Amino acid sequence: MATTSPSRSRSLPLRGVRIVSLALNLPGPAALMRLRELGARCLKVEPPGPGTTAAGRPIPGDPMGQYDVGAYTVMHEGIRIVTLNLKDEQGRAQLAKELAVADVLLTSFRPSALAKLGLGWRRLHRSYPQLSVVQIVGALGERAEEPGHDLTYLAEAGLVIGTELPPTLLADMAGALMASEAVLACVLQSRVIGKGKRRQVALADAAQWLALPRTWGLTLPSGAVGGAHAGYRVYPCRDGRVAMAALEPHFARALFAVAGLPPPDVRAPFAPQSHQAIATWVLGKTCSQLDELAVEHDIPLYTLPH
Repeated sequence: MATTSPSRSRSLPLRGVRIVSLALNLPGPAALMRLRELGARCLKVEPPGPGTTAAGRPIPGDPMGQYDVGAYTVMHEGIRIVTLNLKDEQGRAQLAKELAVADVLLTSFRPSALAKLGLGWRRLHRSYPQLSVVQIVGALGERAEEPGHDLTYLAEAGLVIGTELPPTLLADMAGALMASEAVLACVLQSRVIGKGKRRQVALADAAQWLALPRTWGLTLPSGAVGGAHAGYRVYPCRDGRVAMAALEPHFARALFAVAGLPPPDVRAPFAPQSHQAIATWVLGKTCSQLDELAVEHDIPLYTLPH
């Protein structure tokens, strides 16, 4: 693992902040990865795993470490991991020692599960006044007990089109960013008031946040970045595809010029004939030719092979 230079270490905003995480699967560990990069000292508490591998190594208690070891390894680089059974007295006692010197507790359990473990906010705040708590939940309020996953939250937000799975775990990753943001907010607030704060981050809200451009109509087929603008589309070319992003007027003018079209007014990029002309022009070019034209004429595009 690469070491951090002294000058960079001094500039890290969470240097000296201690974070204990009970959060499993993707959003919590991804948030913890971000927080470690910001300088936090991170401890991950996992339940006992289901046994050992064929090589005799313990299987992680976090399901992510069971179904994708590669992702698990990347997210936990530089993070201390301890195995505790929080259902027995010894495990709870060890966790209590860690919380006594921690600044933030990150969780992803349902509220009822936290209460059963004695980790409800009121009890924690009474026992550890300095401790802030960031809770990652599926949804806020009464829906916090509902089961859900990235796919269900994206579907609810209108981000699942047809029967294809989304290309990445958008709600989980956006939720991880929102959780790291919540940790930063708690740290700032606690430094001012001298007490820990609690914040909840809902994955359903993260999906809804990502869906706002679609809600506004921007990414609908009739929207400028949904396919209605001829300069902002994915076109087939001779040996692949090109993601064309000539949206702003000066980029659109450059695209129209190299495609042999008259300088466009505001309405021209939305005209069917413009779409057809640019599609025909792009189809006659190779990826390398388009890459060269992009550099020469300052056109934002990215070529993709078949």
